Amino acid sequence: MAAQLLLMVPALGSFLFTFGTGVELIRFASLRVLLPGGGRPAVTPSPEWGAALRDPQVLRPLAVDLGLVTLFVLQHSLMATALVKHWMARCFGVLQRSFYVFCTALALQLLMRCWQPVWHGPLLWNACTEPWDTWVPLICFVLHVIAWLVIFSVILIFDYAELMGVKQVYYHCLGMGDPLALKSVRAVRLYSHLRHPVYLEFLLVLWVVPCLSLDRLLLAGLFTAYLSCGHSLDQQDYLYLRAQLDKKFQVFSREEASYGDLLARNGPAAGKQS
Repeated sequence: MAAQLLLMVPALGSFLFTFGTGVELIRFASLRVLLPGGGRPAVTPSPEWGAALRDPQVLRPLAVDLGLVTLFVLQHSLMATALVKHWMARCFGVLQRSFYVFCTALALQLLMRCWQPVWHGPLLWNACTEPWDTWVPLICFVLHVIAWLVIFSVILIFDYAELMGVKQVYYHCLGMGDPLALKSVRAVRLYSHLRHPVYLEFLLVLWVVPCLSLDRLLLAGLFTAYLSCGHSLDQQDYLYLRAQLDKKFQVFSREEASYGDLLARNGPAAGKQS
């Protein structure tokens, strides 16, 4: 039992590292491009496209950024294939999911820390000048806050402990087997189709920016294509999601009705005591 409990150490370490990477991702994807001085392109005359695409100061950082995104996509996709999963299950056992999440966070950290902004390239749009330099960045900031709140809410709904690999180790220590085996066939089918449950919110974070530079265009375009390839819901998945949502509303309605009946019988003091 003690040896099994030691498995929680790398699982929790992977969880904490991934959580820190998520916080860093907020800075990289949102704060860096929304706040002045955080990496937002300076307001300078944009060069012509023909000259910019021949400029080594533009092409060199774009090549580095392309390589970083390619590395992340390859890691995130190849390690999710059945062959690699089978190999990881033999090598890491119940820590397979934790190892996958750790490698994903590591690849994302490499992308964020080695990312090369394009300072001298043209901008597809620029709302950092008068008369839009105040309210357009503010609107983008509010939309980013809403998007990140939705992202973290959806992660909680989709059982973040299982997504991070901690629940698998916990169940293994208690002798309860794989938590995914306890889910319904329709739920497993949904998970296999919906690898990225926050698809639209991530697209909003990537594209809704006051200034769209070439490196941001590369990042947004490549990740939009990648997320689109991993988003393959069909009618059965939508029906399952609708059924689950209806169940949650029914539970919430019953709790509200019970609380209302309790208040009607015993007054507000009973509601506070409950």
